[in-house]
Amino acid sequence: MNTGLLLLRLVAGLLIAGHGVQKVSFHLGGGGLEGGSAEFRGDGFRGGKLTAIAAGGTQVGAGLMLALGLLTPLAGAGVMGVMTVALTVKWPHGLWVQHDGYEFPFVLIVIGAALTATGPGQWSVDGALGLAQWPLWWLPVALVAGVGGGLATRLALHRA
Repeated sequence: MNTGLLLLRLVAGLLIAGHGVQKVSFHLGGGGLEGGSAEFRGDGFRGGKLTAIAAGGTQVGAGLMLALGLLTPLAGAGVMGVMTVALTVKWPHGLWVQHDGYEFPFVLIVIGAALTATGPGQWSVDGALGLAQWPLWWLPVALVAGVGGGLATRLALHRA
């Protein structure tokens, strides 16, 4: 079980963090902060650079925390939050990614929720701190904070 949780955390967390790096820099094929800002403006969001920094920073922070298994419910909430915003952008295109749909953000939301429910496993920072399995009541807290925060962000920052 620990091997599977480690693999899931590393792959999902590092991909999310890498996506955040792309939002704010030219690394990993990103368009720099100007490119990230333009992407958000193109998707109908206010804020430009501040929005790109907030989204990119959350993706980098939550992704690295998830990969490390550090404060897993907080990492899960961060992942669920930014991916909820992404899901709302892609919602009009339907489910499937080949039509620019919300399939991938949805999978990442579920991974954040699943890791919050199971805990990160023994091979994690939380595991080293004796927190390899968080109480299950953290799942609804992380879901409300993450998904609710993502929906609130969408409502606050998206132009009608």
